[in-house]
Amino acid sequence: MIPRIYDNLDKYLKKGKVLVIFGPRQVGKTTLVKNFLAKTSLKYRYDTGEDFRIAEIFSSNNPDKISEYASGYELVVIDEAQKVQNIGTGLKLLVDSHPQLMVIATGSSSFDLAGNIGEPLTGRKRTLTMFPLSHLELSQIYNKFELKEKLEDLLIFGAYPEVVTASSKQEKGLILDELAHSYLLKDIIAFDKIKNSRVIFDLLRLLAFQTGSQVSLSEIAKNIGVAGKTVGRYLDILEKSFVIYSLSGFSRNLRKEIVKKNKYYFYDNGIRNALISNFNPLHIRNDKGQLWENFLFNERLRKNKYCEIFHNLYFWRTWDQKEIDLVEEREGKLFGYEFKFGNKKPKAPALWSKTYPEAEYEVINRENYLDFVGCNQEG
Repeated sequence: MIPRIYDNLDKYLKKGKVLVIFGPRQVGKTTLVKNFLAKTSLKYRYDTGEDFRIAEIFSSNNPDKISEYASGYELVVIDEAQKVQNIGTGLKLLVDSHPQLMVIATGSSSFDLAGNIGEPLTGRKRTLTMFPLSHLELSQIYNKFELKEKLEDLLIFGAYPEVVTASSKQEKGLILDELAHSYLLKDIIAFDKIKNSRVIFDLLRLLAFQTGSQVSLSEIAKNIGVAGKTVGRYLDILEKSFVIYSLSGFSRNLRKEIVKKNKYYFYDNGIRNALISNFNPLHIRNDKGQLWENFLFNERLRKNKYCEIFHNLYFWRTWDQKEIDLVEEREGKLFGYEFKFGNKKPKAPALWSKTYPEAEYEVINRENYLDFVGCNQEG
């Protein structure tokens, strides 16, 4: 079993607080919690939001009923909490009536769970986000040589736990196909205003082919035959449900820098490849650069989240096509990163250096990427 960053949940639990664990389906949230419960000495109660009795209790807004449910326990766990209507209010009543109680709530659909939890639990929660496996986690069982040997598999099949541990490429592909077309989009298709799954898949495929490029909502809307506002709404739902991540442009010089269009990345390379039905090896692919950029973006995102590095992420591009793939803003400084799958090491664009003379710049390739995604590195 591959260790996870949050394996020791003890350090995140506090009395009178709700520990909210978000993340895509099938990344290991339930396994994480159950492994913790198997080792804890706390007296706990574990339930799932899919249980109609639990849904009835927590959506009742009845303080006495909710208080009685948790009586005598030190820890209450509600898995798939997004299934419960008004779960945030119910959890607020729970911790208010039991100030010594610790609570864990997991959810795979942030657009639902966050909306129900955010405001009611202000000041009463801590949030953790789980992703597919990161290099930080894989490095606990593999050395640098072994990680580099696994790089092609990770670029093509991604890092969902079940995929990483699958015994063959065929099995990996089958798991990803099921994830992409069933589990991962289950919440989206079931969302009460999403009726046409074909449009969602058409949108995702277009994004997959444009990974790392600026996206025009009007062009996408024209290609899939829906209104621009509808595309915007779908993109928002896809992002909130951990399928894609939008990256905006950085600018302090609006006349020359492009900021109106966003770039989109998938939270996992394997899902991206499953959507376009392409698990071909790297040597016959023409999208190696896109796979590399999507992979590095995700690893950096996970590294910053897991290592608790406070940051803002952007891309940088000018009207005359000068660009930097990723810009990090942290500790009052700018750090520009260019992602190259090959051995080229281009210099920083002259306009970048002139406009932001204090900013740093680095090319990330296959020789130095492990330092870029490691927790012990500053940059």
